Amino acid sequence: MQLVAVDIGGTHARFAMAEVEAGRVVSLGEAVTLKTADHPSFQLAWEEFARLSGGTLPHAVAIAVAGPVGGEIIRFTNNPWIIRPALIPEKLGAPDYVVVNDFAAVAHAVAQADAEHFIHLCGPETALPEEGTISVVGPGTGLGVAQLWRQRGGYHVQPTEGGHVDYAPLDKIEDAILARLRGRYRRVSAERVVAGPGIVDIYETLASIEGRAIVSLTDKELWALGTSGEDSLAAAAVDRFCLSLGSVAGDLALAHGASALVMAGGLGLRIKDTLVRSGFAERFTAKGRFESLMAAMPVKLITHPQPGLFGAAAAFAQAHS
Repeated sequence: MQLVAVDIGGTHARFAMAEVEAGRVVSLGEAVTLKTADHPSFQLAWEEFARLSGGTLPHAVAIAVAGPVGGEIIRFTNNPWIIRPALIPEKLGAPDYVVVNDFAAVAHAVAQADAEHFIHLCGPETALPEEGTISVVGPGTGLGVAQLWRQRGGYHVQPTEGGHVDYAPLDKIEDAILARLRGRYRRVSAERVVAGPGIVDIYETLASIEGRAIVSLTDKELWALGTSGEDSLAAAAVDRFCLSLGSVAGDLALAHGASALVMAGGLGLRIKDTLVRSGFAERFTAKGRFESLMAAMPVKLITHPQPGLFGAAAAFAQAHS
């Protein structure tokens, strides 16, 4: 069965043709990326993709959206689009459709991607287990968290809001990071520290500890400076981010009863070499009486170039198998 896979974020909407069979993705075509700002509505972007594709699209669509998918109307934080799922058959000519959260789509991608799309981060270098729970964690603009449960050749994806659990510091530096954030938020979630924008507060806390004047830099600037090694303080902030990410990822895997964990997201790919060299693995396993359990857990990074599109198609395949 052919369908259109769509991955909609705040800035870009990605489209690709896909083919599914027997609950699995058979193929995913080349992605076409459109800027949401260039199209007043999703339907108009859909029509542009149809024009670019030769004018005719399949009568099926799988849509991954950056936000909650329940309710009659789906709204976006950073673009003016509105999607009414009940009108998809009429407006898009697609009576067969699926709408999923973007990180649930990533978990579907983890479930169906080939082994070549994963690299080893820490723990035993074994394949992802065919049965049991796999935690999927993705630091990006926010902190995406999902559970993937496998059994007897099938699987189930459970989206969660695990990125909003409380942040738990492990040393005095992280105490200082928490104290800085508590000045602005009554409750500090893990996402405040181990999502992309969290690098700013980590950097400014380290600058304060060093007695340096705090230079106002964006998170994008700090990631560039820290990963390139141009700025030693920014590099220290990136290392500290990796430590905290290891702690949070380990907590989530422990809470999920997971037997493996997969890191996802563009930020994970950007810092993969730093993650391997950092204290991420040590923090991931530092769970007291459960240290040996955590050390036996494989931790991998998904490297599929379009996990949102692939995962949307996989979600459709599961729903219509």
